[in-house]
Amino acid sequence: MRASFVFSEVLTGLRRNVTMTIAMILTTAISLGMLGGGLLIVRTIDKMKTAYMDDVEVAVFLTEDISANDPACTQQPCTTIRQELESNPAVESVVYEDRQQAYERFQEIFQSQPELVELARPESLPASFHVKLFNPERSDVIVQEFTGQAGVDKVDDQNKFLDRFFGVLNAVRDGTFIVALFMALAALLLISNTIQLSAFTRRTEVGIMRLVGATRWYTQLPFLLEAVVAGVFGALVGLGGLVGLKYLVIDRVLGATSGIIPQIQLLDIVYPVAPILVGVAVVISAITGYVTLRLYVRH
Repeated sequence: MRASFVFSEVLTGLRRNVTMTIAMILTTAISLGMLGGGLLIVRTIDKMKTAYMDDVEVAVFLTEDISANDPACTQQPCTTIRQELESNPAVESVVYEDRQQAYERFQEIFQSQPELVELARPESLPASFHVKLFNPERSDVIVQEFTGQAGVDKVDDQNKFLDRFFGVLNAVRDGTFIVALFMALAALLLISNTIQLSAFTRRTEVGIMRLVGATRWYTQLPFLLEAVVAGVFGALVGLGGLVGLKYLVIDRVLGATSGIIPQIQLLDIVYPVAPILVGVAVVISAITGYVTLRLYVRH
């Protein structure tokens, strides 16, 4: 089999059906770009879980009476709560924070919003115990044990907030994958139609080749390669779109979260997203082309 002939046929087919080829590349690019976006969201969620789960705490807020009258936590029931927390086998460490320390931490957290800091007063913030667990996912044990206990105002589980936050990100990821699926279906139909049209326009020359002894695989390979080449170009365009979106939009949006959501790095797109998208484009295009040729094109 002469490689030069095969490649010339591929180029001829792509040029002959240029409008459908462009449509196929763009549709493939959009679907693979959405897939790449979903993969980047998954990678971001994994980074956040690694960064935040080790720092997840359960905050046990004390009543106004204890916060105002026992700032050093040397009287009952504050000492009892502390002893029970420190003796709990699920607890790694316990840090007591009086309302003055809570106010100082509040000022540090919201230092970029001075109008909010001016409105707050130390007496408006309760004293609390910040409890770090060996297994943050078992925070419900502390919540159930200390909720409603004498001296406890409320128990705040940071894990619940993270679960809701990750739930929102997971919903965005799932929506991205669903849109990518529909766009992939449209790309598959375009690939199939393009191959059929290309084969129809070259039916005479293919028929002559078969008459002089060319195998079916030899005559169909150019059409198969057309689909693969268009798919690869679609993947590259999709990757280019992701890179452009990163610098034009994503960096600004994530920068506004003050580091809560980590930035997506260019390396995250280069690896592992790029190899996955190119691989998916090659496999899907090749399979779709092969099935189309077997089912609809008779040479």
